[in-house]
Amino acid sequence: MSVMMSERAAKHVQREVIKAGGLGLRLGVKQAGCTGLAYVFDIAREAGAGDAVFESHGAKVVVDEASLPYLAGSELDYVREGLGHVFKVNNPNVKASCGCGESFSVEG
Repeated sequence: MSVMMSERAAKHVQREVIKAGGLGLRLGVKQAGCTGLAYVFDIAREAGAGDAVFESHGAKVVVDEASLPYLAGSELDYVREGLGHVFKVNNPNVKASCGCGESFSVEG
């Protein structure tokens, strides 16, 4: 399974990657929050040995081997929220999320 980006997300990633001089957006998960996992975003300078690289609308998203099972099938979008914009992950693997939306859990 892959990780995809909406056209809006891809355009934002392309702009940020050009500014930072990287390969693409690094998307991962870490242990955090009251529900268990949280998303982590960073600029990927390069792809590592266990990384998967996916391309959507001309932009790349890099996912490490440990995070991929939690993110497989997800689509990353870039949406207006309040006065700013944020990445939103539409993740089919999420079974529960905390009330504030900062963390999530998956089955198994």
